[in-house]
Amino acid sequence: MPSIFATLRRRAKALHRNLRGARMATRALASTDHPLLAHIIPVRRCNLSCTYCNEFDDFSKPVPTEEMFRRIDKLGALGTAVVTISGGEPLLHPDLDDVIRRIRSNGMIAGLITNGYFLVADRIQRLNRAGLEWLQISIDNVNPDEVSKKSLKVLDKKLQLLAEHAEFHVNINSVVGGGIASPQDALAIGKRAVELGFSSTIGIIHDGSGQVQPLNDEERHIYDEMKSWEKRSFTRINAFQDNIAQGLPNEWRCRAGARYLYICEDGLSIFDNWRAPQHPALVMPEPPAEELVQTK
Repeated sequence: MPSIFATLRRRAKALHRNLRGARMATRALASTDHPLLAHIIPVRRCNLSCTYCNEFDDFSKPVPTEEMFRRIDKLGALGTAVVTISGGEPLLHPDLDDVIRRIRSNGMIAGLITNGYFLVADRIQRLNRAGLEWLQISIDNVNPDEVSKKSLKVLDKKLQLLAEHAEFHVNINSVVGGGIASPQDALAIGKRAVELGFSSTIGIIHDGSGQVQPLNDEERHIYDEMKSWEKRSFTRINAFQDNIAQGLPNEWRCRAGARYLYICEDGLSIFDNWRAPQHPALVMPEPPAEELVQTK
């Protein structure tokens, strides 16, 4: 268990983080001429191979650190509020801590999405020192299966380490839909997250063809219960899932390329990040998208 000093330090950082978030939210409402959120990919390689995921490979080299700095600086110049580092598995980048520091030095909120496999006490403490502000792990099931090895059984010790050492906010995301064998697993994962002092969210996962289907009755009951646990955050814009869960249409107002950016490992802004790795034609290589972050 963390010491009293560590607990107080964590609470002080949480207060500071929440105040920064409130300022960012106010700025986002007052002006629409800057990106709210950017996802940036430092490495496409991943140590896992979840069958529903096509956003990874097992061979790509990390993006050179200086190139990552140039892209982050460009996002900072655009006035971006939040930068989320994802992959692949971002912890495979050898200079990830420096990437986080660069995000913070540009005045942006730094977040990380990881599968959690590489988290040990020393690595968590290094993320603290780098200035990471929030981390998310998506856990797909209680026990590993042929679809996903991101299971509570495998990752629970990693969650305990985060509870003991992390000074940043931790969110545990669980999923329903997409052929998940046991929807009840999401409840067990969410309850464990709350027990350890983390926030918990629920997402609707796409199937192997990239399609998101309406939820059945059991899945909808679990989805509704877990949604009631969620805390509001201006970086979590996912109300559209409520209609998907019920099989209802959304009145889409796409903000891709404006308030939201997805920057792939090649430095391009991709408007459809699920399909882009399989369909390179969906990468937007012409100005202004390419000029947005690619500096080569």
